[in-house]
Amino acid sequence: MWTSCDGPLTGPSGAWGMLERVSDVSQPQAQPQPLPELARETTAERPWPVRLLSAKIRDYVAKMSLVWVEGQVVEHTYRPRAGMQFVTLRDTDAEASLPVHMLSRVFEGLHHKPEVGDHVVVQAKPEFWVKTGRLSMRATAMRQVGVGELLARIDQLRRVLAAEGLFDLDRKRPLPFLPSVVGLVCGRESKAEHDVVVNARARWPQVRFEIREVAVQGVDAVREVSAAIAYLDARPEVEVIVVARGGGSVEDLLPFSNEALVRAAAACTTPLVSAIGHETDAPLLDLVADHRASTPTDAAKQVVPDVAEERHRLDQARRRMRAAVAARVDREQHGLDALRSRPVLARPQTTVDAREREVAQHVRHARHLLDAALLRAAGEIGRLGAQVRALSPESTLARGYAVVQRGDGHVVRSAHDVSPGDAVHVRVAEGALDAAVTATAPPAPLG
Repeated sequence: MWTSCDGPLTGPSGAWGMLERVSDVSQPQAQPQPLPELARETTAERPWPVRLLSAKIRDYVAKMSLVWVEGQVVEHTYRPRAGMQFVTLRDTDAEASLPVHMLSRVFEGLHHKPEVGDHVVVQAKPEFWVKTGRLSMRATAMRQVGVGELLARIDQLRRVLAAEGLFDLDRKRPLPFLPSVVGLVCGRESKAEHDVVVNARARWPQVRFEIREVAVQGVDAVREVSAAIAYLDARPEVEVIVVARGGGSVEDLLPFSNEALVRAAAACTTPLVSAIGHETDAPLLDLVADHRASTPTDAAKQVVPDVAEERHRLDQARRRMRAAVAARVDREQHGLDALRSRPVLARPQTTVDAREREVAQHVRHARHLLDAALLRAAGEIGRLGAQVRALSPESTLARGYAVVQRGDGHVVRSAHDVSPGDAVHVRVAEGALDAAVTATAPPAPLG
């Protein structure tokens, strides 16, 4: 039975089908089990066939309504005689793309035919192709995003990033004076690379470059430039990073105002120099970078010092230092000569002699004052001695008076202090004597 089968081995008309029909003769046919209605009811023993899953996805997607979607055209080939035109859109901030198809008659009616690199908005309805399992968007309208609208979006993003502080001056890092390795992000074989490298090495031949050539416009620019900045920032030997690109239209420079790229530059810890376009170009990368260069040539001048100019500055500094030292030595020498010419240094003992005369004069004056004080003191002592002597009892006794004392030692001041027969002691100027009272009499005037 296997060898007599001419058709395929699968399907109801093949060998398996013949085998099933032969088997039906010998045993009753098994009743097929119904398929699960919901996805959560499926099991390994009761799975959905692919055709059923595809049909359900198609029905689910068909319920979706029209949607406006924005993206950048990354692939498009115009087929004049085809009934359908195909375009691939990609998100500029992420690795996400989506195929879009449009009827040729609708495409021909567009005011502006899309080209690769254009930013467009498309009105489309999702469609799921069951045979290929491919999701696509059936477009009914497409229009290009104008330059004015793009600039308005960039201005809105600029205000948002400024409010977050990404453009603040205190975030700016200074450039190294003489970097050993300069990281350069530029286009492949671009004029900007030539301008930076040639001008930098003309200024300082020993400078080394770590160059990352990337796409600087188009749909891959944001991803590749951001990755290059992150790569160079992770290299410890790279001391400064330059992102350089020549001039271009507003659309060409849009990647350098992209939010993802600007935030990648803000997260860079290595000093970053933006050299995008010309003097009049001002992408957002210029605002978040640590330094802005008007051109790639200007970036080379900012990053690398001019060896000839630095040598000239060193020579000037040496001459100024030499002149300053010579002037200082001459000034100090003149001061020493002036000091040496003074009399006090020509005859140093002059100052000592003057001080000696002053000391001698003070000594004489002190002696004179001391003698006068001693004379005054001696006169005062004599006067006080005379007063003491005049008031002394001995001088009274010397004039013929006597001091009479009773036996108990009391001085007799009145005749009533003693009685006849009392013994008294009499002290005179030159000695003393004992006597007895023979009689007392009342006081009589001295004559």
